[in-house]
Amino acid sequence: MQPTGDSLHLGSYIGALLNWIKTQQEYDAFFMIVDLHAITVPQDPEVLREATRRTAAQYIAGGIDPERSTLFVQSHVPEHTQLAWVLMTQTGMGEAGRMTQFKDKSAKQGADSAGVGLFTYPILQAADILLYQPYGVPVGEDQKQHIELTRDLAQRFNHRFGETFRIPKPLIPEVGARIYDLQDPSVKMSKSASSPTGLINLTDTDKQIAKKIKSAVTDDGTEIRFDREAKPGVSNLLSIYSVLSGKGIDQLVEEYQGKMYGHLKVDLAELAVGTLGPIRDRAAELLQDPAELDALLAKGAAKARETAAPTLAEAYQKVGFLPAAG
Repeated sequence: MQPTGDSLHLGSYIGALLNWIKTQQEYDAFFMIVDLHAITVPQDPEVLREATRRTAAQYIAGGIDPERSTLFVQSHVPEHTQLAWVLMTQTGMGEAGRMTQFKDKSAKQGADSAGVGLFTYPILQAADILLYQPYGVPVGEDQKQHIELTRDLAQRFNHRFGETFRIPKPLIPEVGARIYDLQDPSVKMSKSASSPTGLINLTDTDKQIAKKIKSAVTDDGTEIRFDREAKPGVSNLLSIYSVLSGKGIDQLVEEYQGKMYGHLKVDLAELAVGTLGPIRDRAAELLQDPAELDALLAKGAAKARETAAPTLAEAYQKVGFLPAAG
């Protein structure tokens, strides 16, 4: 995840972080804060540094265990950019230019102002993945094209230079809750929300969380049921409630049969405050001791390099680089 914005939000917590917590229970997982990717668009240096720490703190507070998993900052592991250069030499211009994310972002920035880093972003992402010889990569549908490029580059390298990289699989959840803007439930909850009241940040106070949920847009009528087309507002609240409580949506619909929207909102507000408040407070504690947080990230980077460095060394040897003496 990129260290941009002031905070992770409820959508990223439910859509990404909760899935990552499950992943670390089943796999030897690597979680990376991608600050190298973040600078493909202009960043304020001090803000970026603070955002990197804040993202790490929220990862940990949200449930990523640095003792069980490998949590690190991308720029702390130089093998990422070193392998990316090798992979760039194996990537065609047309191949890179077809990447949807580059097309979308360069269209927004303008063709003349989009940087080369934005163009090569997916190749660095391929290096991010292949360095760790992973079985799979947990991604959403919108990132599937990037995993396909990664697989293509790994297969191409292996064919040309001999078996070097494991071919990773995209691990796309079969079902996953998509959380929508509380004020405009037709769009995903995101940092670019048109109204601040549509977005719940993990840094929000208990009062702010409760107020945003209680003022969430609902729908005509009074019946509480799940119907994304006819009742997008109520359906969004039910999705959030289901994930945070562990209850199925059908069970919730039954529990609120005959009740008003206000009952649902009050109960969900209490649940959200009880879930997100401790995460916010724990993240704040971690940020009060930046030296300790930096030490945790340094430990994670050292652990990451134990896997990344041998992979890079093998790739360097395969392409014919002269090893450094000593």
